[in-house]
Amino acid sequence: MEQLVDFGEQAIFVLMALASVLAVAVGFERAFVFGRNVSKAENILKEIISKIRNHDIVSLKEIESKSSKNIYARFASFSAEHYDKGHESLSELMAGRVVTEKIELEKRLPILSTLGNNAPFLGLLGTVLGVIKAFNGLGTLGNSGAEVVMKSISTALLATAAGLFVAIPVVMTNNFFSKKLKVISQNLEILSREFLASSSTKKV
Repeated sequence: MEQLVDFGEQAIFVLMALASVLAVAVGFERAFVFGRNVSKAENILKEIISKIRNHDIVSLKEIESKSSKNIYARFASFSAEHYDKGHESLSELMAGRVVTEKIELEKRLPILSTLGNNAPFLGLLGTVLGVIKAFNGLGTLGNSGAEVVMKSISTALLATAAGLFVAIPVVMTNNFFSKKLKVISQNLEILSREFLASSSTKKV
């Protein structure tokens, strides 16, 4: 029994360490992806909207070649390519493109969400195992083992602390990317409406 609890405690801390490494790796990877996709976003958005309102759709077809890594440039180029397919078709195609871009940005974010939600429970499990070990020692050693038992409980509480230490920054990081994703989605929706408005008022 005691050996099983010892193994469980050690496994919890190993899992915490692995979770920390995984969270850091995913965080850096998503930061790179988001940073690349919204590089110079404000200027590119203004340029795209200006060209749409001036019905300069032809130049928008080539905007991706200048800013191929920018999500708004890709979306504008795609929409411009299908601009003459009609209002309804354009609307459906752009909606599908928005979903495609969101799926790409959402990759690996569930990992952060899962780690953030479950790390505290993993730490709590480690604490429970430590407390079980401590009370088992108390029953075995009696009053003479009280000091040893207190040290065991103190060590057990480190598991909960470790769980929170992992969970708090992971949840904050996940919320940060979720907020950025929401802003990007809203900007793509704005561009969609601009294209649809332009398509409705274009000169025949």
